[in-house]
Amino acid sequence: MSCGRMENKILSYVDGRLKESERLEMDKHLATCAACELRVNEFRAVSSLLDELPVIAPSPAFDVRVRARVAAEPVKQSWWAWFAPSPRVAMAGALLALLIVWVGLRPSGLNPATEAEINQNMPVLENYDVLSNFEPLTDLPAPVADEPQDDASQSNQQM
Repeated sequence: MSCGRMENKILSYVDGRLKESERLEMDKHLATCAACELRVNEFRAVSSLLDELPVIAPSPAFDVRVRARVAAEPVKQSWWAWFAPSPRVAMAGALLALLIVWVGLRPSGLNPATEAEINQNMPVLENYDVLSNFEPLTDLPAPVADEPQDDASQSNQQM
């Protein structure tokens, strides 16, 4: 066991609250580490001094006084309190409304000639979208390459 792990378990060891396996591991470490053994002995000395102090019983009115002090503490506001009418909520709402109006009334940035040209080409763009994603075209066989023809058959076809 390392001294760091030992440090976290010293109070449980001194109070006798460790499991048997952990206690044996601590005993083994204490047999080899003088610094940790000194630290445990210091905690035992403090614990024995605290055990010698008399137990003080609280007064009968102690409970009442504590409850009164707790009741006198100001109540913390929850995050819902932010939504209560206040100047900051009114300001945020006004700025949001102003932003919406500004965005809605802003010109689109397209001049009428460009917009008319886009509207004129819209059917072409719609057909392109349909044909570019048309799945039945993928099922068609590959085109057959033309066979070279001799001059006599080409002249007969031309007539």
